[in-house]
Amino acid sequence: MPDPHARKSRVPLLDALGKLITEGKQSTDYLWQVPDDQAERAKIATLLDQIIAESTKQGRKEMPKIAADLKTALKASPSPQQVDLLVNGFDRLLQLWEAAKSGLL
Repeated sequence: MPDPHARKSRVPLLDALGKLITEGKQSTDYLWQVPDDQAERAKIATLLDQIIAESTKQGRKEMPKIAADLKTALKASPSPQQVDLLVNGFDRLLQLWEAAKSGLL
């Protein structure tokens, strides 16, 4: 029987921005396996454009800048360091989104 006093994990429901970030994170994770997949890289670039637009519309300040930095990083030659930078950037976007949705920001 579950403990009624245990704290429930509150994962925010995905809105449009959350869906874009989650999809981008999955795509960057895929780049670990196929770092030079140009179709996936084009998809990430499109997602970043949408993240910039949606986060700006929501009044976010830091997210559009991070997404713009990731677009710049995406143009670099495929390498493990570049993929790591992209994955970390999407992790940061996801953390900011979760914090905003939970009321911390």
